[in-house]
Amino acid sequence: MKEWVWILYSLATVASCAIAVSFKDGVDTRTYIVHMSKSHMPSLFNTHELWYSSLVKSLSVDDGGESQSLLYNYDQVLHGFAAKLTGAQAEALEKMEGVLAVHADSVYELHTTHSPQFLGLEGNTGVWVESEGADDVVVGVLDTGVWPESLSFADHGMKPVPSHWKGECESGTAFNASHCNKKLIGARFFCRGYEATQGPVNEVKEFRSPRDQDGHGTHTASTAAGSMVMDASLLGYAKGTARGMAPSARVAVYKVCWVGGCFSSDILAGLERAVEDGVNVLSLSLGGGVVPYYRDGIALGAFAAMEKGIFVSCSAGNAGPDPVSLANVAPWITTVGASTLDRDFPAFVVLGNGARYGGVSLYSGKRLPRGKLLPLIYAANASNGKSSSSNLCLKNTLDPELLKGKIVLCDRGISARVEKGEVVKSLGAAGMILANTAANGEELVADSHLLPAAAVGRRFGDSIRHYVTTSPEPRATIEFKGTILGVKPSPVVAAFSSRGPNPLTPEILKPDVIGPGVNILAAWTGFAGPSELKSDTRVVDFNIVSGTSMSCPHVSGLAALLKGQHPEWSPAAIRSALMTTAYTVDNTKNPLKDVATGNNSTPFDHGSGHVDPHKALTPGLVYDMDMQDYIDYLCALSYTPQQLRIIAKTNVTCSKSKSGLRHRNPGNINYPSFSVMFGVNPNKSSSFSSIRYTRTVTNVGTTGSTYRVAVSSPPGVRIAVRPKTLKFERPNEKLSYTVTFMAARRVAVGPATFGSVTWTDGVHKVRSPVAFSWHS
Repeated sequence: MKEWVWILYSLATVASCAIAVSFKDGVDTRTYIVHMSKSHMPSLFNTHELWYSSLVKSLSVDDGGESQSLLYNYDQVLHGFAAKLTGAQAEALEKMEGVLAVHADSVYELHTTHSPQFLGLEGNTGVWVESEGADDVVVGVLDTGVWPESLSFADHGMKPVPSHWKGECESGTAFNASHCNKKLIGARFFCRGYEATQGPVNEVKEFRSPRDQDGHGTHTASTAAGSMVMDASLLGYAKGTARGMAPSARVAVYKVCWVGGCFSSDILAGLERAVEDGVNVLSLSLGGGVVPYYRDGIALGAFAAMEKGIFVSCSAGNAGPDPVSLANVAPWITTVGASTLDRDFPAFVVLGNGARYGGVSLYSGKRLPRGKLLPLIYAANASNGKSSSSNLCLKNTLDPELLKGKIVLCDRGISARVEKGEVVKSLGAAGMILANTAANGEELVADSHLLPAAAVGRRFGDSIRHYVTTSPEPRATIEFKGTILGVKPSPVVAAFSSRGPNPLTPEILKPDVIGPGVNILAAWTGFAGPSELKSDTRVVDFNIVSGTSMSCPHVSGLAALLKGQHPEWSPAAIRSALMTTAYTVDNTKNPLKDVATGNNSTPFDHGSGHVDPHKALTPGLVYDMDMQDYIDYLCALSYTPQQLRIIAKTNVTCSKSKSGLRHRNPGNINYPSFSVMFGVNPNKSSSFSSIRYTRTVTNVGTTGSTYRVAVSSPPGVRIAVRPKTLKFERPNEKLSYTVTFMAARRVAVGPATFGSVTWTDGVHKVRSPVAFSWHS
């Protein structure tokens, strides 16, 4: 891989991309993020930027190496800079006075019309009617950029740009300041970290500007705060009026993701500028591996945003249904999982034996001959002899002579779903049935295929596999039924949605909530087709996509509505309102289901439940927090003073008293949910555990309200709350309570169990889920 260094940059500002030139071959360099102690700056420097630059330049003098220069300077999200260095230079820099830590750049990945109605935003009593002031709220979206020509970013009838806004529209390839308006009020791009590793942006494949070539950023931004667009659809599917969750809010995009990934140095630069520009809500549908907070670029930037009163929501990840698969788990981030809507796109597979199996599809081209059954073949039986994985319909694994004119049964896995169809179509197949295996269970995600195709769940897939391998002349056809509403049960937790327990701090229950993330219609780029395959030349204004990437901007938009109605609320208060009012039953009044298993989902799957924006506007009570609460939490994790300074950007002293949070459980943070970790003594036949937490609630409802507690606990666990009644005499009054969790259990470390603590005044229900786990 070629290595690159930057020239023509400005030390005094965090701007967009600079021009890169190649290093000599063989030089081992990479980007590092350097955390500094600003107070250690020598008096001979007038600015921290000059000090940082001097440090980096001195490295090449000391070791006789190539001259290095800064990529970014940071001041809001952290104190320090990003630079391209050799390993030896990074080690030398870490030993210098004033340097707190040097961390290698890391790569994050993207977590990739009817939902307003589904969420109850429309109508005479909808949240859009009740929520005022959202037009002063700015939603910042860090993603792949924006397609500004989309009608979702039209500004008809909008008021002037809010006076607190300090951002701008950056010019670049096929993008200039005129592309912004009163809806899309800011657009910037950041690629220094990307280019330092990958080389110059390939402008044949993507735009070196805020313009979105991928579609992901346009989709997420319009989901959060897109304008109203009549008669929107994807090639006739999901037809209706499209609009974002907060259609009157403003949008600012920060392009930090490129074909080669999303680099933490660029993400931090985007967050730095977003904080300075004046966003009120930040939406990040991307994530990476779980690392300590002081090494996590998103967690560091989100902490700085929280300090400024900015709400930050992030996608939970698409690594479900595996447990302990979450990303973005910091307690100052609202972590969002994915659920389904009550909308579906049915397609039916009809077999020669008369069997009829339901599936889904967004295919919109020429249909198969009506009433005619075509020959059916299982891809596992159509191998070209070069691979044992022909069942997956991978490239160069199938014999075209066996596929021509037939419908091909492909197993889901490894390659993209639509790519399998592209493969069999190129070999002359007439259609495709995409069958789930055990890894995906009954989860169905609709795709805009390039040939007649339908996806079916594992159970139906197994039946079709049996038929095709036992019938002497297997035949089939596919029937497409368009769009249907009112699907029951819904919502259900998507199988791909990442699950708890929290892999970093199990005392914090994550995800926080779930929201619509399956088959979501939103605006799209004019550069890529709906399948995102190179061979797909179709141009669409809207696309239907699935992922926690889609559920995250739903919650971001809802947070913008709450911020507009309650501008005084902190990010923690907004998160609390969304969590404590979330629901845990579907539209059949039964507990939420997990589509991966068919069983009831748990708080490790859905967090506090599915967001309910109407109730979140008036939650009654909120669990509020400020920076000091999070500092106490970090102290409870026994972080070192140096690690604390990296996050807080100032010297932090943790309480050493036995009553201080440092000597208690980090789960004692004032969070709207509970995760209780009981200890088990392996040397005894049973072990008794007792854990006590204190919580403080703030009255954001009516004066003179009295709340009474109700608890639900699983067998073997007792929950005691003191006091049992909270009487509020005035608005914004704070009252505290203690809750003691007690359990007696056998030695064996069994599965987690769940309960709840709910405060109610007869009008509001302020519900906190509780997860109980046992460990030795």
